Amino acid sequence: MSRKLASIVTVENLSPIAEADLIEVATVKGWKVVVKKNEFKAGDLAIYCEIDSFMPVREEFEFLRKSSFRKMRDIEGFRLKTIKLRGQVSQGLLLPMNLLGGCPYQLGDDVTEHLGIIKYEPPIPASLVGVAKGPFPSFIPKTDEERIQNLSEQFASLKTHRYYVSEKLDGSSVTYYWHKGQFGVCSRNLELVEAPDNTLWKFAYENEISEKLASLGRAIALQGELIGEGIQGNPYKLAGQTVRFFYAFDIGNHQYLPMDEFIQLMERLELETVPVLAGNFQLPDTIDEILALADGVAELSSPNKPVAREGLVFRNADRTISFKAISNRFLLKDNNSWVTD
Repeated sequence: MSRKLASIVTVENLSPIAEADLIEVATVKGWKVVVKKNEFKAGDLAIYCEIDSFMPVREEFEFLRKSSFRKMRDIEGFRLKTIKLRGQVSQGLLLPMNLLGGCPYQLGDDVTEHLGIIKYEPPIPASLVGVAKGPFPSFIPKTDEERIQNLSEQFASLKTHRYYVSEKLDGSSVTYYWHKGQFGVCSRNLELVEAPDNTLWKFAYENEISEKLASLGRAIALQGELIGEGIQGNPYKLAGQTVRFFYAFDIGNHQYLPMDEFIQLMERLELETVPVLAGNFQLPDTIDEILALADGVAELSSPNKPVAREGLVFRNADRTISFKAISNRFLLKDNNSWVTD
């Protein structure tokens, strides 16, 4: 299912911003968005466009050109990012309902396609692109947890569970699978033709991933994050490349392995997991507190140059619930201010 990048929401409340006469901050779902003062009032319906929305070049979005114009492959548009205005973090864009031209949309409706919005995808290094063998396999779920801000209505229920907390790594998604006697390698969206010069395949060769998965005698997929040289600027200053895994998916039973089984499997296969920071974790009272927890120093940082971690991922023990909290500090690229205690 494609991501709902633009939807109809209720403006929950509006709050002033210190020393700002022309702007204020609106709360929609779990997000904070800076808007023009008096453009909206609490209770209004509005269109909320999430960060990572790639807005089309249209007259009504031209006000974004100075700050947000980008090219994605050969497509021109405006990318929405996390920004800070007068000290207030703002995530996304809030638009009036009249932009829909009178179409009868209701609260919660997805208007992504109506507005011509697509998801912004950063450029992929040539060593990762590879040649597509086909689309991502339908028998394996893609890895894309929901952001906690989009789960504000379910938050009370989420707090009744306990979670494993792991660090979200700043890299490139990879999936390795063994199914019906065949080994496959996938990027985020595609299955890739075998190629010795492709970084995802190189890791598979060097670590005997095909042989290890075949030895299990079951159809299974491992999902993780490729990090290191040439990947996202190598924030962790690693030599070479490696994969840290976060999921094992039982293809035959169509379910993720529980956390304990996943850890045991990684030990058996002699593969590394993403940093696991806590187990049996109870969520704090508010989404804002979770976002504050997401800020922190990356576990894999170089001791000489600590960087902000990308965020945290929360999964319950049997992996039926998962969501992520992305660090606002990471999104603002404020890595230069980190100091060690």
